[in-house]
Amino acid sequence: MMQTRTLYVTLALVGAALSTAAAPALAAPSAAPAATAPCPTGWGSAAKSAASGTAAATTVRDVRTGRHDCYDRMVVDLPGSAGGAGAVGYTVQYVDRLHQDGSGTHIPVTGGAVLEVRAAAPSYDPGTGEATYPARAGQPLPGVDLTGYRTFRDTRFAASFEGDTQIGLGVRARLPFRVLQLQDRLVVDVAHNWTGAR
Repeated sequence: MMQTRTLYVTLALVGAALSTAAAPALAAPSAAPAATAPCPTGWGSAAKSAASGTAAATTVRDVRTGRHDCYDRMVVDLPGSAGGAGAVGYTVQYVDRLHQDGSGTHIPVTGGAVLEVRAAAPSYDPGTGEATYPARAGQPLPGVDLTGYRTFRDTRFAASFEGDTQIGLGVRARLPFRVLQLQDRLVVDVAHNWTGAR
């Protein structure tokens, strides 16, 4: 009897060991993916402007665009401007329709909303009248391709009149934007949305 009981206990222990060895190991819980920081919010969609600095004297040389995680960016290159006392004045605002300075001609811009970007710098040399930026009124900005952009839809050169350069930027909808004056350039960032989601 004692021998039978020992046999049953031994078999039970061996069975338990075998089932433990055969069971797949449980994976350690993986770390949760790092939370992505939300995009900045609070830029608003109201008009933004600044006066020219006392030493600002430059011309528009190029306009480029770029895609970022939280916004689409337009950069107006203004060699010779330097921020502070050398900053170039600007006005950036949503408009119902883009009208060319001087003539008042309506320039159609594709998109759910139109931002008028005005820099207080001509796109021509004031002394010679020679173009420093080869854009044509009513046409898309040269060299700018908006394929794949989340917010930008169209760009149009409006005019360079009485020392100001005027550009129409078509965007998906009326979205928050900011304007930055960096070394030698004016930057307009338009957010992808109002919520800060990436």
